[in-house]
Amino acid sequence: MDCFQNSVHKNHRYKMHTSTGGGFCDCGDTEAWKTGPFCVSHEPGTAGTMKENLRCSLNEEVIAQARKIFPSVIKYIVEMTIWEEEKELPSELQIREKNERYYCVLFNDEHHSYDHVIYSLQRALDCELAEAQLHTTAIDKEGRRAVKAGAFAACQEAKEDIKSHSENVSQHPLHVEVLHSEVMAHQKFALRLGSWMNKIMSYSSDFRQIFCQACLREEPGSENPCLISRLMLWDAKLYKGARKILHELIFSSFFMEMEYKKFFAMEFVKYYKQLQKEYISDDHDRSISITALSVQMFTVPTLARHLIEEQNVISVITETLLEVLPEYLDRNNKFNFQGYSQDKLGRVYAVICDLKYILISKPTVWTERLRMQFLEGFRSFLKILTCMQGMEEIRRQVGQHIEVDPDWEAAIAIQMQLKNILLMFQEWCACDEELLLVAYKECHKAVMRCSTSFMSSNKTVVQLCGHTLETKSYRVSEDLVSIHLPLSRTLAGLHVRLSRLGAIARLHEFVPFEDFQVEALVEYPLRCLVLVAQVVAEMWRRNGLSLISQVFYYQDVKCREEMYDKDIIMLQIGASLMDPNKFLLLVLQRYELADAFNKTISTKDQVWALAGFAQRLERRSAVQRDPGSVPARSAYLGCSLSPALVGVAGGGHSDLIKQYNTLIEEMLQVLIYIVGERYVPGVGNVTKEEVTMREIIHLLCIEPMPHSAIAKNLPENENNETGLENVINKVATFKKPGVSGHGVYELKDESLKDFNMYFYHYSKTQHSKAEHTQKKKRKQENKDEALPPPPPPEFCPAFSKVVNLLNCDVMMHILRTIFERALDTDSNLWTEGMLQMAFHILALGLLEEKQQLQKAPEEEVTFDFYHKASRLGSSAMNAQNIQMLLEKLKGIPQLEGQKDMITWIFQMFDTVKRLREKSCLIVTTISGSESIKNDEITHDKEKAERKRKAEAARLHRQKIMAQMSALQKNFIETHKLMYDSTSEMSGKEDSIMEEESTPAVSDYSRIALGPKRGPSVTEKEVLTCILCQEEQEVKIENNAMVLSACVQKSTALTQHRGKPIEFSGESLDPLFMNADLAYGTYTGSCGHVMHAVCWQKYFEAVQLSFQQRIHVDLFDLESGEYLCPLCKSLCNTVIPIIPLQPRTINSEDAEALAQHLTLARWIPTVLARISGYNIKHTKGENPTIPVLFDQGMGDSTFEFQSILNYGIQSSVKYSNSIKEMVILFATTVFRIGLKVPPDETDPRIPMMTWSTCAFTIQAIENLLGDEGKPLFGALQNRQHNGLKALMQFAIAQRSTCPQVLIQKHLIRLLSVVLPNLRSEDTPCLLSIDLFHVLVGAVLAFPSLYWDDTVDLQPSSISSSYNNLYLFHLITMAHMLQILLTIDTGLPLTQVQEDSEEAHSASSFMAEVSQYTSGCIGCDIPGWYLWVSLKNGITPYLRCAALFFHYLLGITPPDDLLTNSAEGEYSALCNYLSLPTNLFLLFQEYWHTVKPLLQRWCADPALLNCLKQNSIIVRYPRIRNSLIELPDDYSCLLNQASHFRCPRSADDERKNPVLCLFCGAILCSQNICCQETVNGEEVGACIFHALHCGAGVCIFLKIRECKVVLVEGKARGCVYPAPYLDEYGETDPDLKRGNPLHLSHERYRKLHLVWQQHCIVEEIARSQETNQTLFGFNWQSL
Repeated sequence: MDCFQNSVHKNHRYKMHTSTGGGFCDCGDTEAWKTGPFCVSHEPGTAGTMKENLRCSLNEEVIAQARKIFPSVIKYIVEMTIWEEEKELPSELQIREKNERYYCVLFNDEHHSYDHVIYSLQRALDCELAEAQLHTTAIDKEGRRAVKAGAFAACQEAKEDIKSHSENVSQHPLHVEVLHSEVMAHQKFALRLGSWMNKIMSYSSDFRQIFCQACLREEPGSENPCLISRLMLWDAKLYKGARKILHELIFSSFFMEMEYKKFFAMEFVKYYKQLQKEYISDDHDRSISITALSVQMFTVPTLARHLIEEQNVISVITETLLEVLPEYLDRNNKFNFQGYSQDKLGRVYAVICDLKYILISKPTVWTERLRMQFLEGFRSFLKILTCMQGMEEIRRQVGQHIEVDPDWEAAIAIQMQLKNILLMFQEWCACDEELLLVAYKECHKAVMRCSTSFMSSNKTVVQLCGHTLETKSYRVSEDLVSIHLPLSRTLAGLHVRLSRLGAIARLHEFVPFEDFQVEALVEYPLRCLVLVAQVVAEMWRRNGLSLISQVFYYQDVKCREEMYDKDIIMLQIGASLMDPNKFLLLVLQRYELADAFNKTISTKDQVWALAGFAQRLERRSAVQRDPGSVPARSAYLGCSLSPALVGVAGGGHSDLIKQYNTLIEEMLQVLIYIVGERYVPGVGNVTKEEVTMREIIHLLCIEPMPHSAIAKNLPENENNETGLENVINKVATFKKPGVSGHGVYELKDESLKDFNMYFYHYSKTQHSKAEHTQKKKRKQENKDEALPPPPPPEFCPAFSKVVNLLNCDVMMHILRTIFERALDTDSNLWTEGMLQMAFHILALGLLEEKQQLQKAPEEEVTFDFYHKASRLGSSAMNAQNIQMLLEKLKGIPQLEGQKDMITWIFQMFDTVKRLREKSCLIVTTISGSESIKNDEITHDKEKAERKRKAEAARLHRQKIMAQMSALQKNFIETHKLMYDSTSEMSGKEDSIMEEESTPAVSDYSRIALGPKRGPSVTEKEVLTCILCQEEQEVKIENNAMVLSACVQKSTALTQHRGKPIEFSGESLDPLFMNADLAYGTYTGSCGHVMHAVCWQKYFEAVQLSFQQRIHVDLFDLESGEYLCPLCKSLCNTVIPIIPLQPRTINSEDAEALAQHLTLARWIPTVLARISGYNIKHTKGENPTIPVLFDQGMGDSTFEFQSILNYGIQSSVKYSNSIKEMVILFATTVFRIGLKVPPDETDPRIPMMTWSTCAFTIQAIENLLGDEGKPLFGALQNRQHNGLKALMQFAIAQRSTCPQVLIQKHLIRLLSVVLPNLRSEDTPCLLSIDLFHVLVGAVLAFPSLYWDDTVDLQPSSISSSYNNLYLFHLITMAHMLQILLTIDTGLPLTQVQEDSEEAHSASSFMAEVSQYTSGCIGCDIPGWYLWVSLKNGITPYLRCAALFFHYLLGITPPDDLLTNSAEGEYSALCNYLSLPTNLFLLFQEYWHTVKPLLQRWCADPALLNCLKQNSIIVRYPRIRNSLIELPDDYSCLLNQASHFRCPRSADDERKNPVLCLFCGAILCSQNICCQETVNGEEVGACIFHALHCGAGVCIFLKIRECKVVLVEGKARGCVYPAPYLDEYGETDPDLKRGNPLHLSHERYRKLHLVWQQHCIVEEIARSQETNQTLFGFNWQSL
């Protein structure tokens, strides 16, 4: 990869593919590259290359020593590697004292799975599972392992036990041997020596040459081949580990030296047959077989030429193919793959691939020897094609359906494998004219040998229009037929290449015309096309799906070049060489339609005769009927019946007519292709680029397509190239993709003129779709709907006579007959499709004549289509010419859609007529010109009328749209209030202001806290249940309604990625959230409403249905998971919907209270209340009374009941249904947040409620900030509804818990800001998140009003002051937090140094510096402090605004509803009753806060944090994002190629996976990196996800270019990667291999999926849509 990155090829168009590796870098190999063979680093003459060359020079002494040592070492390695004796060593290695220690060695095979081997080992050796797994992993990796050591008898017993146990679970026993310890030791040492030699090779070319010489030297007097050949021949018997080392040795020696690579290749070819046969019978993968090295030799052009010339390698390979497939030859010496072995044929394909490698680069210079040897190889290859010609013949089933579908896949697969090889052989032949003619002769001979039955059979005579044809008595519907004709098709390919070279004139020298027998050549391809037609006509439906599949592949892009296309070419060859009338008679006879155009009797009688006779024949047994005894023509009432139409399922009259018409349509279509399809170089005067352009145009005429879809529909050459990129921009424009989907190509308007409705590569569906699209487009452009053929290119001289088909007598007869039937009211032997094709043939004839007349004088043009079409028939039946018939057809109402086409044909008739008259210089008669003029006037009138109608329709549409728009505006104005509401909840919502007299837009109404607090905006909510569709008003006394919701652990906001996580939260205390927000609990909702009762019924029904399902469960029912009934989002709980309680404040009372209840009085009042509770709870023990001020504690004004003096009211009473749902949801949050079993009595439940409220708000605020959206104006409906329900639930949740418990939690929360409440477990101020403290304190504070006797809560006024002072206290603490952790190195924008805020900041920091004993310096500029504070506190203020809005329902200021960055800060301060200069808070409360500040700063834990400069969170917190990825995907691949598994020393291929949260690269799906979690084995990715993302994570599989989303241990899905090619498409598995670049929009979308906590939702949706019985084992990822 490094060499590639530093080469000129980096910016070229290249393909990327990942493989198992192996081989060496091609840098510097001049034969591997057309240009730029060197990278920058290895360019000859560069400093790096010079150094390498200097390092490799060896002195003579070292070389002499190497010559002595190497032969012995190599011989030892070879001898020991191929040593067969289990108990004895070679005599020269034996020692006197022989020990009796043996090993029972188990070998790897591909028959047994991991589990089979583990099972056998556990039973045989009585070992633990872990030990058996260890053995199995080592065996799989190395190929063998000693599983038991001891005496021979013990090892032998173990061997037998393993074998017997393995036979219980598989047909084959495991391969086990007992080896003497010394044999084992020597073999192991030999491989170590091999590795050492491998390393030595890399030092010097001299070492490599000495090594190669020693390996190739044959021992004098010995029959054994050279050492390297012995190793090759033994390869299939070696185990995996030995093979790998020996292959590496070959790579590092022979393949590094070109001369010795040639010698090695010659040895390889010498033993090729034996090596391939052993590989085919072996069970190991090709990647570890010696035969896989063929690609390294056969693809080197010079080496390939040498092997063809010297060893005739083509013949060797083809003979090998014939020798390995003898069991598949039938008695006729044809292949028949029934009951084939898929594994064996898969291995045979490797031999076919070798043939492709040899032929991949055509020779530029031909020597006589190369020509001779290639021809020899070609003749050998023709033997294979002869065995395939006519293989697997089939006969049409009549009467009974086939019982078992025959195997068809193997034959088609071999055709696919041979497709490019056939093309390459043809291209090689076409390199040299002489060679091509000889090859043609050989191929023609082979075809004739296979056509002997055609020559020697009975003949039948066909007559029509005075023309006669004598041909073989054969019917596709009765006799044997085969779709496999590679010989005929190869001959067609060679014929086209002869035409291209202009060498057709010399053909008679090699194949005399009398021997050519064109009818025999055409026969078999024609049969094949007739078979396809009959399959389309459903005449072969009793032959099952196998035939339909074969016909599909016959015309599919993967096979058509060497099947369907070549059959059409062969018919074109026939049409060019035969008399056109005879050719058409042959076609009619083979389609069994000769009688269809016989006019001896009326059509009506003919049809009834057909039907009646067909039914009688159907009743005859198919078994009794001998196909050979059926007469060729059966007379009935003077009508000849085609047996093609006998044996119709059901025998129905309508079925018969339908089949009859389908056959005629199919035949007409083939005739159109024969005459019109000229886009083959050699058939027509076209280039390859023009052919590709035409294919693309016709694909894009169907619809705009992505690049991959176009490429998929184009045939690939031997280099997997389609030629698409070279021409696509000439015919189409690229439309870039958005955030999802892919880019598409749209056809340029100027290319539409080349659209041919009967394009021969269209399937039936594509044809109709393209026709519909083009007609629709023309209609929109107010054009006529005629779709005539485009002017075709000129035929090559060799094919020029094909056009004579158009104007021959039989063609005219066929066209006339079709038109007459359409005019016959009683006839149903015609269809509109048939007529369309007839019009198309007419159009082709007229276009041809027009083109010929434009190129040559009239007297030289012999093509007279116009005269024949306009000539009257001689007999009474032919009294009407084609023009007259067309005129009548124009008036038929059913043919309204064809009117435009008929008009176009008439225009063409006129054009041709004028051209003929013009060239003859004949003055046109007045009547003639008038008739033309009249036609033109009529056509213009039709055009004008069509245009007028289209304009009227457009104006009508505009009028309707204007009316609709006016109605919409009117509706919006009328229901403006409803549109202003952000609620998604369907229902009747009336906005009610509690104090109607208060203007909604007044300033003080937009304040959330304190005496000026605005009124709560409450809504009457009438919601509709999505399950029962009934409406209900949301009231606290009604039955509960719920929102579907999902609670999940999250690390989206963490400042400490990968922080160790407790897998069980039994001992966790979640009251205080750490400042790093490492793990939070997020609650999201999809916003869909249900009755609680309906939801419970639905959930029970889901549980019941899932117990009966057998496929992989989509969700965990035990954890309460289900899919939302409406949107299918994954949910695991429901949030009760509780209405907001209206709260009003009397402004006069508030003003009065403001004078009395200051912070200085509020704090002692609260402390007194807490002290009172402490006295009560300690039951008479001396309580510790909190002291804040030195004086005044004896003041009786601060008593236990004092807090109640400022306003109280009775608590809200909720219905039992709502309470149940509150408890259910709170328990779910507790269970998921702490990963503990549910427990409704656990004291931590309220803590988790407050925690999820705070964290959810922080996550949403972070998301809005990340997207740059306003705080309130851009909330999604689901977020809005979820937050509203969550806050009201949190208020209600307090009433379901013991108030004493809430009070205890509150005291601990307040101890953070009121230090005199501190206890041992109060955390350091710097280590906690104060927004969590704020949420908990505000929600828990009403518990201070509770008493044993009466359940009270604070009044609205009391609440407003409580909230205000709590918020101010915590805000001041947070300000201190920010200033103590300030980062002085940030590049902040400077503001005025002498501003009020800057002065306040400096003076405040000076105070703090004193209190912290100088731990914090006071030398930071005041402006820097102020800007840092403002930036740091804004996220906290935004969260607080969201919290108080959804808690109290007070409308926020307009600046928070719009994206106004400047006004946001002041609006937040105003809404939250804060001064914009936040330091004024300290000044306002200075006497009260000063002692608090001193205590906060003097906290030893805080000072310790500052002194040690330990990891502290700074504000604003860093906003998390996915890791930065390189723009070029090849950089990632390079990174992966350097990845080494941390737990494995070998070079086995790993699956490197990149964590997109933290950037860690992991070894995925490998047993080496598995971990144990709670007793379960999990893969490296799943284990990493538990720590990095609390179980949720996003990974990129680098080798496969796929993103994987995972959640938990057993759930995940594949997601499109953010890397796109230049066509805007992803490339999973790098199948297309185009260069990929990072799409920042896609990556951003993936980031938002994470930040919106939608990963779980994506996984659930993916699993719902892609359900499989056996899903991917995510746990092992």
